[in-house]
Amino acid sequence: MPDRPPAGGSSDCGNNGLMELFTHWHTAAAAESGLRERLPGRRVGALMQAVAFAAQQHGDQRRPTGAPYLEHLLEALEILVAGAKITDPAVLTAVILHDVVEDTSCTNARIAATFGPRVAELVGWVTIGEPGPGEDRRAVKQASLARLAQAPRDAVLVKLADRASNVQTLRNLPLARRRSYYAQTVTYIVPLAAGEPWFRSWYQDWQAAHADLALTPQGQVAPG
Repeated sequence: MPDRPPAGGSSDCGNNGLMELFTHWHTAAAAESGLRERLPGRRVGALMQAVAFAAQQHGDQRRPTGAPYLEHLLEALEILVAGAKITDPAVLTAVILHDVVEDTSCTNARIAATFGPRVAELVGWVTIGEPGPGEDRRAVKQASLARLAQAPRDAVLVKLADRASNVQTLRNLPLARRRSYYAQTVTYIVPLAAGEPWFRSWYQDWQAAHADLALTPQGQVAPG
């Protein structure tokens, strides 16, 4: 990967030593510092307003590992800015806010009123709705992930960064959860990365580093 500088994070040795981690922007202050190295000041100020909004909405929510939820949002932002070199303010704002409608009482209408209709549209694409009467939560999630194949590029970028944040430290989760999340990512997310060279390369490295989590068609752990 000679065209990919190590701008974002350290390397996870994994199976091939190439998977790049983005875990440096775990506080608002660290994110602001990283943003100011790469973006104009006015744009940084607007993004930090989105960070403050997201932090307020998510409150004391935690990641599955127990870490503050804000860490996930800032990792996704770091991946887009430091890794994929995305500078579009709407895309970056959307990645900060991508879970507020799904996981808090905030509405998409409020996102539109506060941050604009384009940001709200992107958040809408990656929001998994509540199951309706008789609907299975897992099936609703799978349908939402499958729908992303028809999503506009900017929404795909948000989802690719969101999932990259979650899977870059996949080994922190219990084994069954690791295997399930690996399979889901390979099925629905990796194909989305095919048209984005940086993400395609990153997910290839990630998949190679976690190949031991793959299952054979018979449901057995793949050899090697």
